[in-house]
Amino acid sequence: MTYVNLARLLSLSAIWGASFLFMRVAAPVLGPVWLIGGRVACAALFLWPLALLLRRPLALRTYWKHYLVLGAINSALPFLLLAYSARTLTASLLAVLNATAPLFGGLIQALVMREPLGTKAAAGLVVGFMGVVILAAGSGLALEPGAPLAIAAGLAAALSYGAASVYARRQSGRGPLANAHGSMWAATLLVVPLLPLFPADAPATSGVIGAVVALGVVCSGIAYLLYFRLIQEVGAPAALTVTFLVPVFGILWGHLFLAEPIGVSTVLGTVTVLTGAGWVTGFAPLRWLLTRRPAHP
Repeated sequence: MTYVNLARLLSLSAIWGASFLFMRVAAPVLGPVWLIGGRVACAALFLWPLALLLRRPLALRTYWKHYLVLGAINSALPFLLLAYSARTLTASLLAVLNATAPLFGGLIQALVMREPLGTKAAAGLVVGFMGVVILAAGSGLALEPGAPLAIAAGLAAALSYGAASVYARRQSGRGPLANAHGSMWAATLLVVPLLPLFPADAPATSGVIGAVVALGVVCSGIAYLLYFRLIQEVGAPAALTVTFLVPVFGILWGHLFLAEPIGVSTVLGTVTVLTGAGWVTGFAPLRWLLTRRPAHP
């Protein structure tokens, strides 16, 4: 991995880690539906001129069902669930709950392929969810009103991401940019009709509006561009490395900007979740990075 690609990897991790910070800021004000409606619409509008510039047509007549499925399970549903959780949970806890997606992805993949989980993968599932228990118990949120449901919603979002990753691996014929662009428009079509049914909890301030725009343009649009470039330059393993780095930045941003504490349970729970995810995926991110010889940019 070159130093430039390592910088892209860290930038992407930092951006996606910041998404939980922005949701934590905006969700208690706008509510999940208005927050995510704004996020996916901003992302779709950002990716539209880019797709035109790069001449990446969506081919809607052929792939509209594919975009609709991907937009539902990879964007609309998990975004809404995480935004619901963000009204109660800290950005740090959200980031780590999101990191359980590989656990669900591995389990769903085994069920779809009708292959039994290996011993290490099965142990990884147990270890990963033990990490969630450690986080919930140590955060002091477990006994607060609404917290158990918020934690369940965060895990359900990770389950949706896991299902989306299995679905995407079984599809072919569309590039990453087309998938991102088409799925964001599909998510917009799914979420926007819900806006009249779920009014915002409070008037939006300029800071909240900025958080929504940042979620759409930076955390979805620009992040996808970095993600595509990484896949092109170094392949799929770099994308998997992001999964392990995002919680680190999510915890860091929550601590720096929202004064969220970093206690022993936060560190122990995060390490436990990521260890379980590594066992399920069979991937050791630190070893992968260290065994790649750096090259000059």
